[in-house]
Amino acid sequence: MRGYRTIKYSLFCCCYVFWVASSVLVAAGVYAKIAKEKDVIDTLTVDPALMLILIGSVMFFMNVFGCLGALRNAKCLLRTFLGILLVILLLQIGVTVLGYIFSEKVIQRTEQLMLRALVGYREDLDLENAIDFIQKKFQCCGVQAFTDWSLNAYFNCSETNPSLEACAVPFSCCTGLHSQTVMNTMCGYGVQRAEGSSAQEEVYTAGCLEQILWWSKHHLLLVGGLAGALLLVELCLVCLAAAQISRIRVEQRRVEQRRAESRQRRKESPWLPAVRPFPEPDANTSS
Repeated sequence: MRGYRTIKYSLFCCCYVFWVASSVLVAAGVYAKIAKEKDVIDTLTVDPALMLILIGSVMFFMNVFGCLGALRNAKCLLRTFLGILLVILLLQIGVTVLGYIFSEKVIQRTEQLMLRALVGYREDLDLENAIDFIQKKFQCCGVQAFTDWSLNAYFNCSETNPSLEACAVPFSCCTGLHSQTVMNTMCGYGVQRAEGSSAQEEVYTAGCLEQILWWSKHHLLLVGGLAGALLLVELCLVCLAAAQISRIRVEQRRVEQRRAESRQRRKESPWLPAVRPFPEPDANTSS
């Protein structure tokens, strides 16, 4: 019984922690969505708020099933929780394997998504902040090179572009931001017209896709550790849910066996029941 309670409350505590985390994700996504301008057209692939809402919603409902199933010993809810978790686990493994096999196509698709995000830089505040964070974190600019910013309508380097930011790049591309007390947001103006050597003095010229791939290759231990930790947590949840379902089945069989033994003992008991109909009198004896 003690082992059963350990499994039960361990599963509940894990699901409760992830349920709280998913609620925070959904709340952050909804807040970011409401705070945006109403005329912004969002897509799932380039909108961080929609991604937060989607991932948080899946985690929320999955962990609700896990919490309620663990507390109420409901096999139906536990099976639903286990099924969703197994599907997510298999999808992660499948995506990892396919990504490794078709790595070139994955890189091409990632480049296309990054270019789409670059085009909508000024149209979505969340996307703008995410791109600025990536460019400052990885010390990069654009997707393949800093000149990719010419694809954006605001930074397009053409004579017909009336924008004040024409031929510029975002301030997050600029070098020396960490040493500046007051941030110069106009440091990237006119950089696309500069030569390669002079541009390197002002902004990062390497593309973010190349820098991210370089960082991933040189931090394989960290990336693998995070992926392994996530996989281990999911496997632990699968084992806990499967173990509780198995214990519930054993307990139900034990209860059914006790009931069957009780009914059998009643049938074999020599004592008469409390109320037993008297036999009908014979006609010859009555006469």
